[in-house]
Amino acid sequence: MSVNLKHRYTLEEYFEIDRNSEEKYEYWDGEIFLMSGASPEHNEIVFNIARELGIQLKKRSCKVFISDQRVKIPAWPPYRYPDLVSLCGKPEYETIGGVATLLNPSLVIEILSPSTEAFDRGDKFSYYKSIPSFCEYLLVAQHRPHITQFVKQNDNKWLNTEANSLTESLYLPSIDATLLLEEVYLGIEFKEIEIAPPDERIV
Repeated sequence: MSVNLKHRYTLEEYFEIDRNSEEKYEYWDGEIFLMSGASPEHNEIVFNIARELGIQLKKRSCKVFISDQRVKIPAWPPYRYPDLVSLCGKPEYETIGGVATLLNPSLVIEILSPSTEAFDRGDKFSYYKSIPSFCEYLLVAQHRPHITQFVKQNDNKWLNTEANSLTESLYLPSIDATLLLEEVYLGIEFKEIEIAPPDERIV
C-alpha cells in the first residue's frame, strides 16, 4: 500500500530520501509514494511464505527476500519493493542511487489488499514482465484462502492457476518448491462474510 507525497522530485532527491529514511518510498515520474504500514494478516502471510520457502530452499543455491529488498523494474524505474521475491542461482545486483538493487528475481509474490489488488493484477504485473528473469507471479489474498499463480510458458504466454482451499497446494516451477495453503495462512483468522437475508416480501 502506498501514500503519495504531493511534490515533484528529481531522482537524485528521491534516492537521498530513500537512503536516509527508515520508511520505504517508491518513485514514479517525479512523484514519491510512501509505502504505508501493512495489516497484521499481511505481515503474517509474508512471514509464513518466507519461512516455508526458506525451509525448502535452505540446502540449495536459492534465495528468498522480503519487502526490504529493492528490485529493478526496467519499465517502472528505478526500483520497487515487492512483498517477496525468490530466485535460484547467483543474485545479481546493480547499485542504483547508492543502494544494491536486485536484478534477476524469477518469482515475485504480492499480498493483495482492497486498495492495491487491481494495480497488482494489472499494471504492476505488466511492469514486472520487463524483468528478463521474471517467470512466475503469485497474488495472495488476505481475506480468504486464495492464491492466483501465473507461470511464463515457452511461447511467452502466462499460464494461470487458482488455488482456493486450505487443503490445496501450488507447485512453484521457478524455484522447484511447493506452497501448502494451510501453511501460507497459518494463524490467520478469516472473517465471515455477512450475507443479507433474502427479501421475503410478496409482490
